[in-house]
Amino acid sequence: MPLSMYQASIPVFVRALNVLTALLDKAEAHAAQNGLDLSTLVNARLAPDMYPLSGQIQRASDASKFAVKRLTGLDAPSFEDVETTFPELRKRIADTVAWLQSVPASALEGSESKSVQLTFGDFKPTFQGDAYLLSFALPNFYFHITTAYGILRHSGVPIGKLDFLGPYPG
Repeated sequence: MPLSMYQASIPVFVRALNVLTALLDKAEAHAAQNGLDLSTLVNARLAPDMYPLSGQIQRASDASKFAVKRLTGLDAPSFEDVETTFPELRKRIADTVAWLQSVPASALEGSESKSVQLTFGDFKPTFQGDAYLLSFALPNFYFHITTAYGILRHSGVPIGKLDFLGPYPG
């Protein structure tokens, strides 16, 4: 049986967001053990023109929600980008996961052939649904997950590749 659009999106987004929560847990434990201010981590960034950790988490949340919205036509929740603490970032992730898990598989049926038009300034590509998911939505989502990981790792949090990959499905 071929992989469905649901299988290629919702569980993938949920798993990576749960991994992101686990990374925050490790970062918080590291900060507590080393007397670090969590706000330093929340505001840490890899380069001056990149979003800080909080922004990377907000973008990962938005990337997953809006990908599903574009593919299904469902209304996705809108979250203001106001998170400045680890508990607020965890809540943002949890709220995103809860919404993603509420999306029925049937909502994504046929979305592989749906036309998806993006508009980001002068960048206005049109994708077929499956190409949108596989060549834009998932890479964009993982860019922000990976950058959040990189910020934490660069900030001295003792995490590695297996932490990024998360638990293996059994």
